[in-house]
Amino acid sequence: MPRSIWTGAISFGLVTVPVKLYSAVNRKTVRFHQLSGKSGVRIAQKRVDPHSGEEVAYEDIVKGYELAPDRYVVIEPAELDTLQPKKTKTIEIEDFVELSQIDPIFYDHPYYLAPGPGGAKPYRLLLEAMAETEKVAIARVVIRSKEQLVAIRAMGDVLEMATMLFADEVAAPERLDELPDPKDVKTTKREVEIAKQLIGSLAGDFQPEKYHDTYRADVLALIERKAEGKEIAVQPEAEEASTPAPDLISALKASLDAVRERTGDSGAAPARKRKPAAEKAAAKKPAGKKAPAKKAGGSRASAKR
Repeated sequence: MPRSIWTGAISFGLVTVPVKLYSAVNRKTVRFHQLSGKSGVRIAQKRVDPHSGEEVAYEDIVKGYELAPDRYVVIEPAELDTLQPKKTKTIEIEDFVELSQIDPIFYDHPYYLAPGPGGAKPYRLLLEAMAETEKVAIARVVIRSKEQLVAIRAMGDVLEMATMLFADEVAAPERLDELPDPKDVKTTKREVEIAKQLIGSLAGDFQPEKYHDTYRADVLALIERKAEGKEIAVQPEAEEASTPAPDLISALKASLDAVRERTGDSGAAPARKRKPAAEKAAAKKPAGKKAPAKKAGGSRASAKR
């Protein structure tokens, strides 16, 4: 069972919801250590004064903020302590907003919130109210001596909390020099229509289990083979033949055809063309069958005789 990394309470008006915080991710990164190529021994990292060449003890290290190259202002730990945010065990909800209003770029690290002792009822109350109103709570909390902006939302039967970036931490896209001026780049209606068809042919429901870190799997397989003493033959990369780049409309059409061939979808357009012909045939069919009407009339006449 995972251990909670923080305990506290959500402040929801005058209602207090005791909660426990759990990390919602388990990183699968393959980690390597630095070894000596000669001895195979793990290398030790040391803090060395570049002027004297001597190792600096941890207790002799101070924090310095660089004002200019090789110019620093030294900040004492006690000075930083006076600026530490007030330690609190409360997640203070400030606003409720629409989920669609939050750009995913603001999300940082996800967590789960579980009810703490005596918090089952208010926890469930907040969960159901947020789910029915489809709102996300924006709050502040101090974790590990740092104030965090967080977003809390209902996910099934659990509250999910994600730390967020502050607005001034998100770089504006206008800073990118490579972005072309929309006035200088024009697309045709035909290009947009084919691009929309390509998007539609690839559209579907998001299935997270469908996607895998193939690189990590290959690295682990390589490590396992080498640990078993197998030789790894590194093949030279084949040189790619230079082919002229197709024009945009041709590339879109080729991509759309490739997707349709892979999925067996011939496209919606041909089906719409065949439908009117079928409707015309169906419209002519009743007019050609007058015999049943005569038989019905004839039987009634026989009955009268």
